Amino acid sequence: MTKAGHRPLAAIFGCSGLVLTEAERTFFKACDPLGLILFSRNVDTPDQVRALVSEIRSCVGRNATVLIDQEGGRVQRLRPPLWRSAPPMRQFGDLYYQNPPLAAKAVRANMQAIGVELAGLGIDVDCAPCLDVPVPGAHDVIGNRALSEDPAVVSFLAKAACEGLMDAGVVPVIKHLPGHGRAGADSHKELPVVDALADEIMSTDFPAFQAVSNLPVAAMTAHVVYTAFDPDQAATLSKFVIQDVIRTRIGFEGLLMSDDLGMKALNGSFKDLASGCLEAGCDIAMHCSGEMAEMESVAAGCSLLSDHAYQAIEIMDRYRGKPRLEIDLESVSFEVASLLDPAV
Repeated sequence: MTKAGHRPLAAIFGCSGLVLTEAERTFFKACDPLGLILFSRNVDTPDQVRALVSEIRSCVGRNATVLIDQEGGRVQRLRPPLWRSAPPMRQFGDLYYQNPPLAAKAVRANMQAIGVELAGLGIDVDCAPCLDVPVPGAHDVIGNRALSEDPAVVSFLAKAACEGLMDAGVVPVIKHLPGHGRAGADSHKELPVVDALADEIMSTDFPAFQAVSNLPVAAMTAHVVYTAFDPDQAATLSKFVIQDVIRTRIGFEGLLMSDDLGMKALNGSFKDLASGCLEAGCDIAMHCSGEMAEMESVAAGCSLLSDHAYQAIEIMDRYRGKPRLEIDLESVSFEVASLLDPAV
């Protein structure tokens, strides 16, 4: 992600299309963000994606990190027929009730398969797994993206899901801290407010994140207000939530990035949002739309990587792009299908 001693801008940006525009090349070269995140608008064929990833890295002159949201189910930017259709995470949580060890084996194999596909394109960070724990009556923005509505099940499977990506040399980004499962609204469209008591949140939302807090993974904040912790600010912008809740109570010490600052849950200038999330304790400000004026404003509010961010990235770089196992995509894909459905 970084060259020795080099400090990129503490930002991750999107881009507008299948290739970088001249304006984007100029901007990325000048501001030198930590990395870029890809969406469906940036995906056509494997060769095109590989060329875009190479162009991004050539533009900043280093092996910049490239992210994508490839969870499976309804959140996957790489889709058939050119890529595998990964099942929603809930299927692995359902398998847990039949056989917990098989569920862990299946979710790890599934994430290995996702990781192999990403690594083959040069993408080395996956914004997955989603470790939120939905509750009855919550908005379905999380829904079956979650492993289960039972925190014990999510906690049991969390490590296997992360390890599967790491086996392929891909960095997992666990999300959304300190927990999006209780939200009664979609933070892409409005600001959710969670009024649950602190003890309730800590007993149900925290355990899955705590189960993997010692792994060298990254994490993403939630654009959600938790009145028990900070009634005024969404977690992304709350120093108390980040420092006292995420860092101390959950115990996550790794690289912490904001969710997309362009989501409608947040108000204010992009410059203020970027500086605000970094001042609150996020390591990275992320903006995804590829809108140039917005990216310029975010960049104006960002500083270079902090010492903490730099050290966290150095730890992740020990396996980023360096597979721990030889993984055959066809074999692990068949394994996943057969574990989920023995009739396969």
